[in-house]
Amino acid sequence: MRLGIDLGGTKIEGVVLDAAGVITARRRVPTPQGDYDGTVRAIVDLVRRLESETGVGASIGMGMPGIISPATGLVKNANSVCLNGRPLDRDLLAALGRPLRIENDANCFALSEASDGAAAGRECVFGVILGTGTGGGVVVRGRILHGRNAVGGEWGHNPMPWPESGEWPGESCYCGRSGCIETFLSGPGLARDYKQATGQPAEPVEIVGRAGAGEREAVSCLDRYVNRLARALATIINVIDPDAIVLGGGLSSIERLYRDVPAQWSRYVFSDRVTTELLSPKFGDSSGVRGAAWLWPEKA
Repeated sequence: MRLGIDLGGTKIEGVVLDAAGVITARRRVPTPQGDYDGTVRAIVDLVRRLESETGVGASIGMGMPGIISPATGLVKNANSVCLNGRPLDRDLLAALGRPLRIENDANCFALSEASDGAAAGRECVFGVILGTGTGGGVVVRGRILHGRNAVGGEWGHNPMPWPESGEWPGESCYCGRSGCIETFLSGPGLARDYKQATGQPAEPVEIVGRAGAGEREAVSCLDRYVNRLARALATIINVIDPDAIVLGGGLSSIERLYRDVPAQWSRYVFSDRVTTELLSPKFGDSSGVRGAAWLWPEKA
């Protein structure tokens, strides 16, 4: 049995998978906001509840915002900033009394969709998270590509490519720079763009609904979003040329992305044709937690 944990900014989800990848148990609890010690306790409690429910011990994998730095052994690059600079893997090892594997949440998403999800069978897959933040992960031949500095796939903290009028220098990002892709393509980035254009606050789901009802300002907002996503993904295609790109996170439910983004990215890709697939996730919100469970090999 494999147990996967998805540590998010607002919730912590856990599942247990059997040998066939079927979920046999699932639980969600709120993430203790800004409370590192409380987060560790919540994860440990969730693991114990799931194992009590299934009656078996399991390998444990976890996806989280950010990553464990290979230089310091501490969390870095997490937008849940209370995790940064903390030895999360060691603290969980001490609390659980057995090893676990921790990965970036976007890497877990990509692994899930490349293993038995929408991109199963593709050699090179780029997984994208479009939600509270904007993350990415690369899977090649079924293995996560970490990179020498453990930042493989972190496209969200590159600048928006081919900036247009009004896009530069861009909004400030929590990483300390400005104009990052994340500030444009995250859910808060989409909401901010709409408010700047209309003066009215609206959540992404409202913006999509208003666009579907024909509101001109909302349609224009999504037009800008589509073009920005096409530009940003074109740089990924130019660098790693994946077989497929899978979108995840709350904004991946915007149906027009799968039609309109590929129609535009050819303008920016350095090739006479682009056959990269843009795919919706097979497992939706469950992809990240499933990928965490898949961090252990077949015989674990």
